Amino acid sequence: MGIIKVENIRVYAHHGCLKEETVIGSDYRVDVVVKANLKKSSNSDELRDTVDYVFLNKVVREEMAVPSKLLETVAQRILDRFFNEDKLISKACVSVSKINPPIGGDAEMVTIKLSQKRKK
Repeated sequence: MGIIKVENIRVYAHHGCLKEETVIGSDYRVDVVVKANLKKSSNSDELRDTVDYVFLNKVVREEMAVPSKLLETVAQRILDRFFNEDKLISKACVSVSKINPPIGGDAEMVTIKLSQKRKK
């Protein structure tokens, strides 16, 4: 078993419950951690035998481009695509952070984190 991480994917997107958030947009950070059996790829040296981090980044960018009220919804869409489109992934964790959130206080970011295991 092995772990692949894609960290600090920076995206500008239009998520939020406030109308202004969906119109103006804001900066987001997404972190992805996936578990997969990397034994075959470590021996074969072939991209087809591993989880391609270009694929992981692509899914994050595509799903972040779809406006949602809640970050939880976006993270779940990302997880759903990971498991539907790459059979090597056995477990995944997605963190979505809104940078400088409009919460009436001084906070660098708010983050939600969802994890999921492949159903057998």
